[in-house]
Amino acid sequence: MEDQPTVAAAIDQIAPRLRRAREKKGVTLAELSRTTGISTSTLSRLESGQRRPSLELLLPITAALGLRLDEIVSAPRVVDPRVPQTSARVDGRVLIPLTRQQSEPRAYKMIIPPEDAEPRLRTHAGYEWLYVLRGRLRVMLGDQDVVLGPGEAAEFDCRTPHWFGAAGRADVEVLSLFGKQGERIHIRARTRRDPRVSG
Repeated sequence: MEDQPTVAAAIDQIAPRLRRAREKKGVTLAELSRTTGISTSTLSRLESGQRRPSLELLLPITAALGLRLDEIVSAPRVVDPRVPQTSARVDGRVLIPLTRQQSEPRAYKMIIPPEDAEPRLRTHAGYEWLYVLRGRLRVMLGDQDVVLGPGEAAEFDCRTPHWFGAAGRADVEVLSLFGKQGERIHIRARTRRDPRVSG
């Protein structure tokens, strides 16, 4: 059995995967820069391993190339004893904390069952960012009603009436970042409107 890759090894794999994916799509650095708003020098350093990858960079790049994040990032199976691994069930949803610090924003992995599909819009302080890992996520935000698939993201001010839940007959798995103080996560990834859901 092969050993699982270390964290450092997993990060080292990102740069060559990005370059291969871009070249396979026939996209130049200049074209990718125009699509994402990220400078060509930053993209070049990212692909050569001279720039540390971050979600803020990877999300718009994978979106522009039509890729899922997990096609570029393969997380090592390492259990950090400092990070709580126990899950909690809240209103039928499974929440798995991914951060140990008490400061904001906090990161969670969330699994939402298909039974949780009745919209209940609410408002509260803070700012939330959602990234769909698996399944389909319905997001209602004010007068907007959209469905997101794997690799798509949404961010919003929680003072706007909102609700999100499973769209379809299967669980939806979501990465959530939430800040009570309203910290905004700047990304350039676009989402597409689902014509089957009325707005």
